[in-house]
Amino acid sequence: TGLAGGVPVRGPGGPGRKGSYMRKEFGPQQWVLPMPLLLIATYGADGKADIMPAAWGTIYDYGKILLALAMDHKTVQNMKETRAFTVSVCTEPCLEACDYAGLVSGGNTPDKMARTGFTLEKSRHVNAPIPLELPVTLECTLDEITGDECAVIGTIVNTSAEETILGEDGLPDLTKIRPVVFDGVHNRYYGLGGALGNAFRLGVVRKG
Repeated sequence: TGLAGGVPVRGPGGPGRKGSYMRKEFGPQQWVLPMPLLLIATYGADGKADIMPAAWGTIYDYGKILLALAMDHKTVQNMKETRAFTVSVCTEPCLEACDYAGLVSGGNTPDKMARTGFTLEKSRHVNAPIPLELPVTLECTLDEITGDECAVIGTIVNTSAEETILGEDGLPDLTKIRPVVFDGVHNRYYGLGGALGNAFRLGVVRKG
C-alpha cells in the first residue's frame, strides 16, 4: 500500500521484472516523459515576428493542437491580434537557437529574432512565419483561449516539411529530422535513439 511523502511502495514484479519492485511517490507532477520541444512563431499586429519554445503541447483532436502557455507571453498577445501561429519541431542542429528564444522576450529584446539566426518566411496559409531551418511545421489558426486562460487551441490548416527530411515513402523520417525532446524533471534536452519496432504490431503476439 502506498504512503505519501516519498515513501517507497513495494509490489510484485511486472512484465520483464523478477521479484518485487519499489516505487517512490512524488505527489502531483507534470512528468509526461519525455515532452516534445516545439517552437511557436507569430506575427504581431505590427507585422513583427516573435518566437518562443514550448514543451506543453500536444494534438488535441484530429486537425487540432493544444498549447499550454502563460498568458503574459508576447506570443500569446500576438495570437490574439492575428489569430494565427505556426508550431515547428525543434531539432538538434537548431537547439541552441531554440533554447535562446525561451530566455528573452520579444517584448523587451528588439534584436531577439536576429540573435536566433532563424530565417523566417510567411506561411502561404496563415498569417504567421515559418522558421525555415526547422524542417517540420504546423500552420495554424487560433480557435480559442480557454476560459481559465491556461490553454490555446488551434486548427491545423496545413503541415509542411522540408524535402530533405523525407524518407523513401515520401513522409517525414525521424532519423533525418533529429528532433529534440525535453526532460521536465531535470530541465535537460535529449535526442532520440533508434526505432524499436512498429506501432500496433509489437503487441500482436500477446493477443493469443
